This record gives sequence, structure tokens and C-alpha cells, in this order.
Amino acid sequence: MNSVDKVVNKSYDTVVGGVELLDEAAECIRRGELVAFPTETVYGLGADAFNEEAVRSIFVAKGRPQDNPFIVHVASPKGAEVAVSHIPDAAYRLWEKFSPGPLTIVLPKSERMPLITTGGLNTVGIRIPNNTIALELIRRSDCAIAAPSANTSGRISPTRAMDVYEDMRGKIPLIIDGGPSTVGIESTVIDLTREVPTVLRPGAITAEMLAEVLGEVVNHKGKVVVAAAPGMKYKHYAPVVPCIGARTPEAARKIASRFPSAVIMGESSFVKDIEGVTTVNLGATPEECMRNVFSEMRDAEKVYSCIVVEDFSEKPDFYALNNSLSKSTGGKTEE
Repeated sequence: MNSVDKVVNKSYDTVVGGVELLDEAAECIRRGELVAFPTETVYGLGADAFNEEAVRSIFVAKGRPQDNPFIVHVASPKGAEVAVSHIPDAAYRLWEKFSPGPLTIVLPKSERMPLITTGGLNTVGIRIPNNTIALELIRRSDCAIAAPSANTSGRISPTRAMDVYEDMRGKIPLIIDGGPSTVGIESTVIDLTREVPTVLRPGAITAEMLAEVLGEVVNHKGKVVVAAAPGMKYKHYAPVVPCIGARTPEAARKIASRFPSAVIMGESSFVKDIEGVTTVNLGATPEECMRNVFSEMRDAEKVYSCIVVEDFSEKPDFYALNNSLSKSTGGKTEE
């Protein structure tokens, strides 16, 4: 039995969160190996951000394009100093308000930070995760940890240790089970190297919330040629079965009727009156829907031949969730 089997089975059999494995995990990171660990957003696949061979092994394990940058996780603003060449006052103000939390700040990278970690860019995304296990792993490893989501590239992001196990079994030595992620979608990414602070990837922390601290903030618009942050350029969050968006319950039923078996997912008000088709109530708020969507999609793809998801494009409060789901569906939405 390899260590990944041992860790996952132990944590599930005894409902142990995996904190006792942190010393072992930190030693793996220092040796240049990979460790999957929980954060409040999704599970991360971590390596020493300054170890080029270790970072290269993340690309191999995930099957990830090498121009797709990694987010670098640190335990405090002090930990970011070695990773970046300059920290503006705006970054400190954002950290004071939102960190630890689901926020990644793009800053100019330091000379020491390898280009392989940044996807060839002269900038790097820095995040302080709001998860005790993640923070303690960073501290015990005594390094910044580069960590994309711990799934095969393009797949649904993992919000449970068993999700990681499904994609990474046999590829990495260790998974720490910290229970389900509490946020459920990836962090907001804001670029402070641009003239106007720009949200490159929306998340639980909205542009409006960031603007309360910074003043003017804009969301990125237009075609992505160079991925300045993860989740911008390539297919993401895709189940193994067709996933199609629906703007109305009627459209969702019509889509479902074309498949041998289908499930419809959406906000509580969207699915409450749908009959004759299996439905999943993701929740009544954006926060609940974000927390539940990836785990429900992971479970559904094992059972159904199609997943129909509510299109949230007409609901501004669901902007971040809709951004993620548009990648799950590949932009396929029916009215």
C-alpha cells in the first residue's frame, strides 16, 4: 500500500483531518516531492515554488500546459517578500482586509522566482490561504508553495480528498484530508501590476468588495492570448460527460430529454418546480452554490450521461460561479 492509499483510507476510516501528517508532508515538500492539501477554495497540489524540478513535476502530474502559471501560497505578507520584487501599499491593504482568504494578488516576481512557476511571466500570483492545515504546511515546509488545483488538467476542481485521489492516485506520494472545502471555487485573482487593478479571475471576493479598498477595480474583458492567471485560457472544470447550461427550467428539461439519463443542477428557485428529471439543489445563495457545485458535479458524472446546469448570467450576484460554469459547459447554453 503506497502512502497516498494510507493517508486517504486512514482519514476516511477514522474521520481524522490529517494534521498529524503535516511533518511528513513538509518533509515531502522539502525533498522536492508533491503533496495535495486542503484550502478553503479547493484542494491544491503543492511543491516548493523555488524548486524547478519539483514545479515541473506538477505539470507532469496534472498534464498541464506550461504557459499556465501557478499561484504561490505563503503564510503571511512577510512570506511574499522573497517571491516578489516589489509589494505596493495596495497589496498590504488587500491582505489586511481579505487575508488569509480566497484572494490571489498578482505582483512583479523576484529574480529568484523561477519562470517555470510563473508560466514564463514576469509576474506571480500570491495567496495566503484561510486554512489551518495549509498555513501550517507552509510554515513547516519553510518555503513558499506553488499549488494549482489537485486535479488532472481540465477536470472538475477537487473540493474533497477523495476527489484528489480519483485524479492523482499513483502520481503523488501524499494527500492530506482536511474535509470539504468551505468556499468551493478557486480564489479571486487581482492584478496590481496594471494601471487599473484588474480582476483576472472572479471568485468569492468580488470586484465590488475589492473596490471598497482600492477605489477603481475592473473585471478583465476580451480574448485571452497570454494567461496572466490560472483559469483564463484553457478548458477547466469539465466533467467526463456532456455539461450544458440552461437559462430556464423549461430549457433544462428539454436538454435532459435528449439523454438516456440526466441531472439538472441549479439554485433552489430554479430546480424547485422541475418534475420528471432528477435535480440537485445547489443552494439558495451564491455562497452555498459555489460550495456545492464541484462536489455535486463530481458525484453526478459517475451516474448520469449528461449534467445540465443553470446559467447564472442574468444574476449579477452569481458572476463568479457563472464564470466557472461557463468553462464547465464550454459556453454551451440553451434557452
